[in-house]
Amino acid sequence: MTDTTLAAPTAVIRALEERAFNAWPARQTVFHRGWVFRLSGGYTKRANSVNALLPGAPFDGVLDAATALYARHGLPAVFRLSPLAPPDADKALADAGYQHFDPSLVLHRPLSLGAAAKPDGSTVVHTAASDAWLDGFAAANGVALHHRGLHRGMLQAIAHPAAFALQDVQGQAVGFGLAVLERGAVGLYDLAVAPDHRGGGRGRALVEALLHWAAEAGATTAYLQVRAQNAPALRLYESMGFKTAYGYHYRVPG
Repeated sequence: MTDTTLAAPTAVIRALEERAFNAWPARQTVFHRGWVFRLSGGYTKRANSVNALLPGAPFDGVLDAATALYARHGLPAVFRLSPLAPPDADKALADAGYQHFDPSLVLHRPLSLGAAAKPDGSTVVHTAASDAWLDGFAAANGVALHHRGLHRGMLQAIAHPAAFALQDVQGQAVGFGLAVLERGAVGLYDLAVAPDHRGGGRGRALVEALLHWAAEAGATTAYLQVRAQNAPALRLYESMGFKTAYGYHYRVPG
């Protein structure tokens, strides 16, 4: 399956895309003929990319408009192409010299309190990000110093209920995760384990703790995004009942 193959109904894809935009809010958004231009000072591609909002939104004029807008803010025009984007968008970008980059998958699964594994006690979940969570995540995930304020601000801008999972070893924060709940679906983000502590089941424990929190809060489905080439993460998520809903990829200036 290619990374933009339509695996789920369009209505499901659109609902998941909307939730993902809300869960990772950009500092600025500009709406343009069925597309949204997201700008956040260059921190993460997802929050600084052009995305289709409506199925088959016309692409004519979008490249020029995006190029001009992002240049005004000192940023490249990066396109994130989901199945909502028309096929001619990908071709037009390729013809313009844009490079195919970072193919990723959106996975989802049903969720119920009875089916959600109980946390093993290694993970603490809070509804606000502590300094330990923020500083530890930045270190574990290599967030540059000049982007840490942006990251904090984006987390503070999340409008829906959120939970922050934290694992520590002898007072050192080593595992991190974010969950955002909207319309009965929980999205998992910012899943990270410090390099020296990977491979010991911490990733699974993070996901289980966040899913349990969400199930207690009434979530009936869960979703997350993962790079298509991240085989260990895909094996973990598939073992936990996640299946592919759809794929997307980026086009970046060559």
